[in-house]
Amino acid sequence: MFLKPGAQAQYWRDPAALPRALVTLGVLILLWPGLVLTEFNPASLLDSRNLDTFGRFLAGFWPPDTSPEFLALLGKATLETLAMATAGLVLALLLAIPLGLIATQALSISALLHGKPALRSGLIRYPVRLLLIILRSVPEIVWALLFVRAVGLGPTAGVLAIAITYSGMLGKVYAEICESVDQRPAQALLQAGSGRLAAFCYGILPAAAQELTSYTLYRWECAVRASVIMGFVGAGGLGQMIDLSIRMFAGGEVVSILLTFLLLVLLADQLSTLLRRRLA
Repeated sequence: MFLKPGAQAQYWRDPAALPRALVTLGVLILLWPGLVLTEFNPASLLDSRNLDTFGRFLAGFWPPDTSPEFLALLGKATLETLAMATAGLVLALLLAIPLGLIATQALSISALLHGKPALRSGLIRYPVRLLLIILRSVPEIVWALLFVRAVGLGPTAGVLAIAITYSGMLGKVYAEICESVDQRPAQALLQAGSGRLAAFCYGILPAAAQELTSYTLYRWECAVRASVIMGFVGAGGLGQMIDLSIRMFAGGEVVSILLTFLLLVLLADQLSTLLRRRLA
């Protein structure tokens, strides 16, 4: 097919080019005040004095510390971090699962059978959703600071902080996952006289199990990272070791701790992949 020169230019013109350019310009206009407020200046990274200071700082991070005494302490802190993240997530699940089931419309008989939830079900659902918002709105490190004052230094504060914050996150996402799957199997079970719990277990859970498992493992990985961060406020684990090593300018210890933390994240990722394949 041959087109005239003017028609060929019109043929190849992208009709969405102008809207994309306007959206990009709008994003830059909105982003600029934020860069000004944060005093973002990439040129400072290329300053010779800053580069020299940063280079000397990184040089102190090699080689990693592999002394038997330090590795023993590192192994204990690693187990403490894993225990903190796992215990906190388990406690969060104990709260998130019932709250998520109450907050979701997937178990609302009126919504499944008539397409619209009844008013009385909303009187229970919306306060629970508000509770989930409150639980996840406060960062876990803030809860850790509060619990360190209440129960003292140690992993207990980190476990409680993860449990409270992650229960709100997990409950919200669990409810949304259950609402996003096909509701027809649960609807058929309810119409046949099944109870809500049976309709959930046999009508909704099989379709949502893979996504629920994947998100739970992702949150466990996030809990491991959060437990490291909370160590800086006295919650123990790898975070507290990093804080002490940085204060003593022990770069080799910091590298060993960071490598251990990287292995933990890789382990969580491989475990998530394995379970997703088993559920597929």
